[in-house]
Amino acid sequence: MHGTTPESAGGAPPARRTKTRRVPFWDNARFACIVLVVLGHAVQRLTYDSKIALALYVAVYAFHMPAFAIISGYFSKSSPPTKRQMARVITDILVPYVVFEALWTLTKWLVEGRADPNLTQPSWTLWFLLALGIFRLVLPYLALLRWPLAWALLISLAVGYLPNVDSTFSLSRTLGLLFFFTFGWWLREHRIVERLGLLGRRPWWVGAIAAVVLAAAGWIAWAGLELWEAIDLRHWLFYEDAYADLAGEQWWAGGVRLVLMAIALILSAAFFALVPRRGLWWTAFGRYTMYVYLLHSFVLYPFRESGVLRGLDPTWFWLPAVVVASVLIALGLASKPVRTVLRPLIEPRPRWLIGDAALAGSGGHRNDPTGSRRPRDTPRR
Repeated sequence: MHGTTPESAGGAPPARRTKTRRVPFWDNARFACIVLVVLGHAVQRLTYDSKIALALYVAVYAFHMPAFAIISGYFSKSSPPTKRQMARVITDILVPYVVFEALWTLTKWLVEGRADPNLTQPSWTLWFLLALGIFRLVLPYLALLRWPLAWALLISLAVGYLPNVDSTFSLSRTLGLLFFFTFGWWLREHRIVERLGLLGRRPWWVGAIAAVVLAAAGWIAWAGLELWEAIDLRHWLFYEDAYADLAGEQWWAGGVRLVLMAIALILSAAFFALVPRRGLWWTAFGRYTMYVYLLHSFVLYPFRESGVLRGLDPTWFWLPAVVVASVLIALGLASKPVRTVLRPLIEPRPRWLIGDAALAGSGGHRNDPTGSRRPRDTPRR
């Protein structure tokens, strides 16, 4: 599925190599998800002055990170990790996390004149790197249980009742989204996508229903803005705060999260139903979502902090402009020039850190933490 070739078990190369077909849908879905991530962060400052921007923000946050977690889980393995897979957690997740935390500390010190270096509190978007690492560590244990999906759901609901589980190492948000990651793995484990033929030709009415569902979500987000602001819905959608901080000591708070999770699944399904199945000119960009994820916050930071996104009028012009800019930012950050220059930061190969240098990703195919496996852009000798 990911353009890989089987490796020889012995010293001699195999007599015949076969190349599996890469499925464009997953790259399309990854790129569409990362565009939503950029859009959600880009539109955030507009929400203070524009009701329609706030409605868009709520609609996007209702499902975009759950959808991203589902994709990541779909390409994760529940078998005990090999040495190479364990090394990749270090090289692909922990090392970039430390590097970008250092960069954010330096940026805040230069721009704001203050810095609070603390690896236990992820800066802005870096929480998802830690989440992916924790997901990978937890999944093999969940898979051993009789009902892994049910246990994951229970954990995601129960963690909100524990105020001592907070944003340290992004644990509260990670466990809050654990169900979606496990659900993605469960889909692959039980071959649900193949059995239902979900990647084949879809009837026109499937796309029509999906479009209606997403449009309805947008309308509800707009029509109920006063209520969503009153209950602080945006913080519920972060899956980060304890219920005590959102709804007081109400025993039914877990039910609210359960409803939001069900909505996230429905909207994610509608979103995936609209993702193109065939290869398009932008499909290849879906292989490099981690570049976009780690870098887009630095692009948006000056605009968010300078206040230029506040008070923009008319909204009918500036909101579409921000949407278009979000797409262009995602395309630009996934482009080959950016990857060539910044690969050492995003895809480090710290041979000095790993005891066995061969495990540090010295060559061959690379995975990004979301599960996209791809060939090298340029051959190495």
